[in-house]
Amino acid sequence: MGNIFNRRVWKEKRQRLRNRATREERILWQYLRGRGVGDAKFRRQASIGPYIVDFYCPAHRLAIELDGGQHGQESAKAYDGIRTDYLSSLGIRVLRFPNAMIRDRLEEVRVTIAASIAPQSAP
Repeated sequence: MGNIFNRRVWKEKRQRLRNRATREERILWQYLRGRGVGDAKFRRQASIGPYIVDFYCPAHRLAIELDGGQHGQESAKAYDGIRTDYLSSLGIRVLRFPNAMIRDRLEEVRVTIAASIAPQSAP
């Protein structure tokens, strides 16, 4: 199958997306960058197969997606479902947050992300 992560064919698009980050992406990146969450390294605008995710932590196989208003449309919901199914088939968990949650409930987002990368204790 070959390498499916950050393929060169997507490099310019990834750079363009990083340079045109939304306000919410910039806010969340300030929290995630520099191993800001549990010593986990996140990448911005990482490509995985045919998709580019907003943030990705390879060590925890975790993708984080921020959803703007367009994600409420039926066609976008279907596309997001296909993306999530693809990523899940690779063993990658996907957390989705609406942009409004980044603006209005950032601490809740932080707690959710931190909990998703915390080591799970055995029952």
